[in-house]
Amino acid sequence: MFYRIKEMEKKKIIGGSYTGERALFMLKDAYLEGVTFFDGESPLKESADLEVNKCTFKWKYPLWYANNILVKDSYLDFTARSGIWYTNHIRMDKCVIDAPKTFRRGSFIVLNDCQINHGDETFWSCKNITLNNVSAIGDYFMMNIDGAEINNLKLDGNYFLDGAKNVVVKDSILNSKDSFWNTENVTAINCKIVGEYLGWNSKNLTFINCEISSLQGLCYIKGLKLVNCKLLDTSLSFEYCEDIDAEVIDEVISIKNPTSGVIRVKGIKELIIDENSRDLENKVQIIYNK
Repeated sequence: MFYRIKEMEKKKIIGGSYTGERALFMLKDAYLEGVTFFDGESPLKESADLEVNKCTFKWKYPLWYANNILVKDSYLDFTARSGIWYTNHIRMDKCVIDAPKTFRRGSFIVLNDCQINHGDETFWSCKNITLNNVSAIGDYFMMNIDGAEINNLKLDGNYFLDGAKNVVVKDSILNSKDSFWNTENVTAINCKIVGEYLGWNSKNLTFINCEISSLQGLCYIKGLKLVNCKLLDTSLSFEYCEDIDAEVIDEVISIKNPTSGVIRVKGIKELIIDENSRDLENKVQIIYNK
């Protein structure tokens, strides 16, 4: 069962407010609408098979250890921090999340048309995530995740996807310093990426039809692939990258100490090979596109 409420008569809770710790602890097979949860930790802890519509959460830990939850048109206040941890199979549609650290160590998480205004340390160590039309502000967004499909994400925050594995990001705008660090098997398609030091210490990192602007971006990577990409305002790139397969359709400001592979590029204003580089053989082939 995946985001499907059981076909049975569900308990309905319409309107009203709750306070106190564990207000509706272990609630199951229920529909909630227009409910406000005020002060009191963990109001829906250990819940399952819920549909939550137009509800407001104003205190910490509202949905811990929950399973099979659908949340629509609802709001997590800033004070609802660390709101959804250890929860599996949850979908949120048209929600506003003002709380930091929402989502930790959960799995099978879907967000559609959501706004995350304080996304610091959000989605840490989660698995199997789908984001569609999400805007987010915050640092260390989606750190150490495993498995994600991200479509039309608008992010303003540093250190995006640090330590992430098995991720595809499409049609997104990412304003993020030190993004894509320590990643493995990550692909960005039709994205605009602005931020210094992009992608360091990663493995099998691919960019397709992307516009990238970065100081010292794309360095210390094993298995770097660029397809039909622009490196706008990008300098000191490709240092100590191994197995490069890059197609760059504009002129690059500077490339420094690449290790191995092929770089196809329209032009390079400055190619820097240090005399004290750790790889003096420089096994990179540079092909200038006409």
